[in-house]
Amino acid sequence: MRLKAIGFLFFLAVSLNSFAQDSFYKTDTIREIKISFYQNNWDAILDSLYIKGDRDRILASVLIDGENYDSVGVRYKGFSSASINRVKNPFNIKLNYTIAGQKHLGIDKLKLSNVIQDPSFVREVLSYEIARQYMPASEANYANLYINDTLIGLYSNIEAVNKEFLEKHFSSTDNVLVKGNPEEVNLFGENSNLSNSPGTDTLSYSSLYSMESDYGWTELYAFIDTLNDYEHALEQVLNIDRALWMHALNYTLVNFDSYIGYAQNYYLYQDDDGLFNPILWDLNMSFGSFRLSDASVYYDGFSIEQAKTLDPLTHYNEFSVFDRPLLRKIFENSRYRKMYLAHIRTIVEENFQNNNYKNRAEDLYSLIDQSVNADANKFYSYTDFQDNIYSTVSDLIDYPGIVDLMEGRSAYLSTYYGFQGAPIVDSVIYSPLEPVAGDTVLISTNIYNGSNVLLAFKHDTGNLFENLLMNDQGLYGDVAPNDGWFTAQVIATGAQIDYYIYAENDSAGIFSPERAAYEYYSINGIFTPGDIVINELMASNTSTSQDENGDFDDWIELFNTTEHSVSLAGLYLSDDLLNLTKWQLPAQTIAANDYLIIWADSDSQNSLHTNFKLSSTGEILFLADANGLLLDSVSFMQQLDDVSYGRFPNGTGDFTLLSPTFKSNNNTADSIPSSSKLLVDAFPIPSVNVFYLSVSSQQESSFELFDVLGRLVCEKTIAAGVSETEISIANYKPGIYFVTVRNSDQVSTLKMLKL
Repeated sequence: MRLKAIGFLFFLAVSLNSFAQDSFYKTDTIREIKISFYQNNWDAILDSLYIKGDRDRILASVLIDGENYDSVGVRYKGFSSASINRVKNPFNIKLNYTIAGQKHLGIDKLKLSNVIQDPSFVREVLSYEIARQYMPASEANYANLYINDTLIGLYSNIEAVNKEFLEKHFSSTDNVLVKGNPEEVNLFGENSNLSNSPGTDTLSYSSLYSMESDYGWTELYAFIDTLNDYEHALEQVLNIDRALWMHALNYTLVNFDSYIGYAQNYYLYQDDDGLFNPILWDLNMSFGSFRLSDASVYYDGFSIEQAKTLDPLTHYNEFSVFDRPLLRKIFENSRYRKMYLAHIRTIVEENFQNNNYKNRAEDLYSLIDQSVNADANKFYSYTDFQDNIYSTVSDLIDYPGIVDLMEGRSAYLSTYYGFQGAPIVDSVIYSPLEPVAGDTVLISTNIYNGSNVLLAFKHDTGNLFENLLMNDQGLYGDVAPNDGWFTAQVIATGAQIDYYIYAENDSAGIFSPERAAYEYYSINGIFTPGDIVINELMASNTSTSQDENGDFDDWIELFNTTEHSVSLAGLYLSDDLLNLTKWQLPAQTIAANDYLIIWADSDSQNSLHTNFKLSSTGEILFLADANGLLLDSVSFMQQLDDVSYGRFPNGTGDFTLLSPTFKSNNNTADSIPSSSKLLVDAFPIPSVNVFYLSVSSQQESSFELFDVLGRLVCEKTIAAGVSETEISIANYKPGIYFVTVRNSDQVSTLKMLKL
C-alpha cells in the first residue's frame, strides 16, 4: 500500500490496495450458503473423520447466493472448535475438490467458523478488519449456513490463507508456507513457539507445525536456527516489521489464542526475498475471550482486569516460562522495541481512542441482529449477544464486554512508557518531482524532538526495504546543519521509488506514514525510452539454451544501455498492440550494461516466464510502461531454428539474424546468411505514410497488401536476392493491414498498423 508525499503536506489520499471491495468477503454482507450432502448419514461420516483426525472430505453440492456448485468436498474446520455432540460445527468447503478450477467469485475454498467463544458474534470479523489496515490479513464477513435446507446458524466467513491470498499480498504462491498448528496443544509447553528445543532433525518439528506448501522443512529449520542462535542475522530471514505488527495487534486486541499465548494460530510465508512473513489466523477469541496463558507472568491464566493492563513487553521486562523467541529475540533490540510501541500507538489512536472500533462493532451488531436471533444453535443466548459488546457475559468463563475491556486497555497503553514523547514528523518533501533513472533524489523531512531518523526505500514492488541514516549536518544535500531538516540521497533506477520515514529519540519512535511499512510513500518518476531495450530474441529455440527446468523455450533478451542500474518495475512485454500491458516484467533491476533473459513460453513458472509465446513465423514484440507508452518494439520476420534476431551493434543497432549470444554482447555474433529461406520484415510498425519491406529470397517473390476485410489494396513483384522496398500507404485509411510475401515454396504474412 502506498501514499505520495507532496510539498510540505502529507497527501493522505492513500492509493490503497482495496482488495476486492465488492468481493465475496465484503464486510457488511451476509452470504447465504446451502450445503446438500449426497449421503443421508453425512453427519456420522464427518464425525468419524473428526474422531480419527482424518482430513478427508465427503461430497456435496453447494448453493452460494443462488449459484450452484456440484461435487465439492466438505469436512469440519479447526478441530478444536468441532465436536460430535454439536449441531453447529465449523466447515471447510473445497469447491475444486473434484472439479478442477471450480470457484465462486475467484474463491475455491470456504472457511466457516461457528462463532464459538464469542457471545458478541463480532470479535473475529472486527479484528480482521482492524488487522487489514496494517498487514496482510484475511477478509471476513458472515454467512447463514443451511444443510439440506435446514438453517444451522450464522457463521463467520473467513478468507483462507491459500494461493489466492498469497498471490494477492505477495505476488507469489509457490514458496514455503508453514502454519503454527501443533497436532496437540500442550497447555504447559512450547507448542509452535519457533524454539529449537526439538533439535536438529526436521522430522522432530512435524508434529508442531503444519507444512502447507510442497516443501519447506529445511527452510523452516534454517529460520528457527537463525532466530534462536544467530539473531544478528535475523533481518536476513524475517520480515521484522510484519512480526512487530502481529505482536502489536495481538497484545493490543488481547488476542492470546495466538503466538503470544499458547504459540499457535499463525502462518509464516517465505516471500521472494527469502524473508518469512508472519500472518495472523483464527481471531475468534480476541478481545480477551482467551485468557489461559501468556507464557510469562500469567502463565496460569489472567483475569479481565489483568487483561486490561497486560505488559506488551512482558517477554522483555519479565521472564518466559515457555520460550517465545519471536518475542524475546526481537525485543532485545531497543530500536525494534520503539518501533513495536509506535505500531501499538497507531492501532490505539486509529481504532480505540477515537471509538472507531465501537462504531464498527455496533454496525456489525445491527447487520447480524436478526440472523443471530434466528440462530437456534448458537452457543449463547440472544441476550448474551445483545450485552457482550459492552458488558461481560458469564458462561463457562467470563467473556469481557469488548468496550469495557478496550476502554481500560486503551487507557493503560496510552500511558505506557514509549507511547508518549515520540518525535513529530512535520513534513516530507523530495526533489526532483519526476526523476529519471540515474538522477540523485533528495528526500527530506522536518522532525521535531528526534535524534535518529531513518529512510527506508525500495525501487520495486517487493517487500525488501533498504535503510539509510538521514542527516541534519548540512551534508549530502542537506541544506543547513541542525535545523531539524533531515535529508538522504537515493539514486533513481526507474519509474518508482517507495519509501517511509522512521524517527526516534531516547524514549519513543514514530513512522511516517504511521502504518509503515504496510503503507508507504511513492515517488513516480519517468522511465526514459532507450534505457532498457529489446536486444535479442529467439522464436525457434530447439537446442540452444535451456530454462531452469531444462526446456528449450523461446527467449527475449533485455539490455540496460546505461551506466547505472535500472528497475523494470512498471514495465510490460506484449505481442499485442491492443494490449501493451499483457505481461508485467518482474520488479527487479538490471545492472549497468547488463542483460536479463525472459522466457516466452506461455507458462508462468516464475516471474521470468511470460504468458505468451513468440511466433516463429513472425510478429511484433513491444516493451511499454503501465500507461501504454511504447518504449521499444521489434517486428521480426519468419525465424530460423536456433538462430537469434538481435541488434547489431549491441544495444543500439538494427536487428539482424545472428548466431545466438545468449545474455552477452551481440558484437561477438556471426551474421547468418538468409538465402536458404524466405525472410520478410516490415518497418516501422505502426506506420503513417510509408513503410519499408525487407525481403530476402533466392527466388522472385510477390508482395500483396490486404486490409482487415481481406481486400487486396496493393501488390508488387520483388526480385530475387535481398531487397528493401518503400511502400506508400498515405492514401489508405488508418487500421490493421496484412502484408503477404510469397515465392514458389513459401508464404510469409505480417500484421501491420497504419496510423
